[in-house]
Amino acid sequence: MTSDQNSAAFSATSMLHTLTNISSFPGSSELPAGWMQQWTDIWASVAARVAQQKTNGAFVIGIHGGQGSGKSTLSKALAGVFREAFGWNTVVLSIDDLYLPHQDRQNLSRDVHPLLSTRGVPGTHDAELGCQLISRLRALRAGDVLAIPSFDKASDDRLPEAHWHQVSGPVDLVLFEGWCVGCRPVSDTQLAEPVNTLEAQEDTDGEWRRFVNEQLSTDYQQWFSLIDYLIMLKVPDMEAVLEWRGQQEQGNKACAAGHGPDRSLDDAKLKRFIQHYERLTRQALEAMPGWANLIISLNPQHQVDDIRENTAQEAVL
Repeated sequence: MTSDQNSAAFSATSMLHTLTNISSFPGSSELPAGWMQQWTDIWASVAARVAQQKTNGAFVIGIHGGQGSGKSTLSKALAGVFREAFGWNTVVLSIDDLYLPHQDRQNLSRDVHPLLSTRGVPGTHDAELGCQLISRLRALRAGDVLAIPSFDKASDDRLPEAHWHQVSGPVDLVLFEGWCVGCRPVSDTQLAEPVNTLEAQEDTDGEWRRFVNEQLSTDYQQWFSLIDYLIMLKVPDMEAVLEWRGQQEQGNKACAAGHGPDRSLDDAKLKRFIQHYERLTRQALEAMPGWANLIISLNPQHQVDDIRENTAQEAVL
């Protein structure tokens, strides 16, 4: 082993030791107890792997995962522990906060396809603003402040600017999380057959899924190209997504911001809602392990079964 390799190995070992021995960090009291029980055995190692990737400037970590997989939990934990251990100014940017306002999606549903009234798929976010935000976060200097939009899922609308997140510069790390973060388009032939009842009955000619795929191949690829390192939280199947997203919906109702009408989902509406996400979720489960940098596989009990890291040559963003 060369002196440089020895130094790097020591650095990695030292970093893991530091993270493993952190018993609490900002936001840790708000994390699920079961998640924190896996901190020493699982998540400290994940945090160390992520931290070792950081270069100078605002490094962008993408966090992908099916609905309810724990993207927000992981993001909150990484942000807190990196601030505590290394003093990094870490910003969480959720793709959910970049949803188009409710009225804009109603306009899309009228002008393009009725299914676009439902938030979630590519084409229902402000991808241009998302690109701008990452560029601005990278450029923030000491004393600079940037406002990031905030979205209220209970009212299904963007909150007024007075409720947006305020970020001060400079930024060391950006955690960009979302269910379709890092996804890629597919060929037209792969869109031909419907994957569920929603597509079969409400997108009979495939216009909606072709529009989503086109959005994913253009503006969203520009957006996702800003990611320096991609983590995939790999859900076991769509049944787990439905169960976990249902648990999340109960949390949305409990934490409703009260800034508009309650548009939260009952069980029947939730099942239909999930079908909007099914095609891309299945595509990601099949293909994304081939290009994500770090794949964390979850079992139906929401526990980590396996962690695999692609080499730089294998994972091409």
